[in-house]
Amino acid sequence: MHLYKTRRRRGVILTPKGLKKLQTVKSAAEIQENSGNRYTLEALNERTGLSVDTLVKMFACEVGVDKQSLKTAFQAFSLILEQSDYYFPELQQQDRVLNTNLLVAETEPEIPEGQVPLNSKFYVERPPIEANCYKAILQPGALIRIKASRRMGKTSLMSRILQSATNDGCRAVFLSFQLADKAIFQDLNKLLRWFCASISLGLQVQNQLTDYWDELFGSKISSKIYFEQYLLVKTTSPIILALDDIDRLFQYPDLADDFFGLLRSWHEEAKNRDIWKKLRLVVAHATELYIPLNADKSPFNVGLPVELQSLNREQVQALGDCYGLNCSEQALEQIFTLVGGQPYLVRLAFYYSWQHSVTLEQLLSTALSSHGIYREHLQQQWWNLQQNPELVDAFTQVIKASKPVELNLEQGFKLQSMGLVHLYGNQAIPSCQLYAKYFCDAFGHAPQANRLRNVDLLTYNS
Repeated sequence: MHLYKTRRRRGVILTPKGLKKLQTVKSAAEIQENSGNRYTLEALNERTGLSVDTLVKMFACEVGVDKQSLKTAFQAFSLILEQSDYYFPELQQQDRVLNTNLLVAETEPEIPEGQVPLNSKFYVERPPIEANCYKAILQPGALIRIKASRRMGKTSLMSRILQSATNDGCRAVFLSFQLADKAIFQDLNKLLRWFCASISLGLQVQNQLTDYWDELFGSKISSKIYFEQYLLVKTTSPIILALDDIDRLFQYPDLADDFFGLLRSWHEEAKNRDIWKKLRLVVAHATELYIPLNADKSPFNVGLPVELQSLNREQVQALGDCYGLNCSEQALEQIFTLVGGQPYLVRLAFYYSWQHSVTLEQLLSTALSSHGIYREHLQQQWWNLQQNPELVDAFTQVIKASKPVELNLEQGFKLQSMGLVHLYGNQAIPSCQLYAKYFCDAFGHAPQANRLRNVDLLTYNS
């Protein structure tokens, strides 16, 4: 009984896995809820209800704390404390075995989905893009515009720009336009009020729209006043606004003309007024602009343009090395022939090759079967196409043709945003053999009906 009580007093210590889990979600909360600033011990005390002394011991991982304290800390960040997240320090032999297993586990790749985590070694840089962005965002009134089709790494790059900027003392707010209700896009006043309120929330300042919004001046001037006299004056640090999925506005031409014109005017203000030099913009979109905008009012012809392309062979090889696959030249050639270096499709192949301990060649040989690794992704692309019958007709033309097909501008850009085609001007070819072969079957065309020349795709993606 005495030994049991002694162990209870010693408590438990976070394992490397548990500490990493807690620190990762804490860092994410600091970026999203605290403008990228680290939480002080006092702030963590308020959030968790744990004493500063307990918090220090918990993060130091040298002295045991009560297990309930760990549960409380995890719950404060919407986490569940699992058995693998802590250990009893007196069980030294088991502790050594556990730590060895955890060090191995920490090298395991994450499931390829969405943004690549900031601390992941499986993020592949595409020099000199990252370095150029990290430098550009520190310039007064900076504007970076990132364009790429879906799942090419826009959000992953954007998050790294924000991290780099916050490390240099900037405050950052990430806002995806996918979060806005459809009703927001029916009226400019609603859109700008939502926009300003969302930025206030991201900066963790009180929403004071009622004090600065003046119907006499209208919503564009009111939003400018709100930034100029409230948001920007409340901080001495630059504010980075990262706006993702802004191409959702392309569906509303009149609204887009006003909103994008406003962003351009704010960017121009930084050339003349110090208050606006503190505002930096990063915008990301998946498709080319297919609505008319006045050149003097468009934010898409100023700032630093960044277009993310498919991975080249060296980058694919480097990614394969991260998975420990040591891909042969034959395997690299096979994956390029099939998916053309598209980051998500490449990562998916590498992940399953690592997970199931099969060669890349074996995995890709069944990629188009009903149980292949791309089954869910291809079904999702098929469903997306079916939401717009005009796109089905347009893509049918592309995969049936033996040469590039001239498409309607809007249709071409939308297919490009889905990653289904490469565009040369307004002429399109399938972006990779995977889509060409799958949709030939889906559309009921015999494979020989598609005379796509492999050399065209390989040359484009090399």
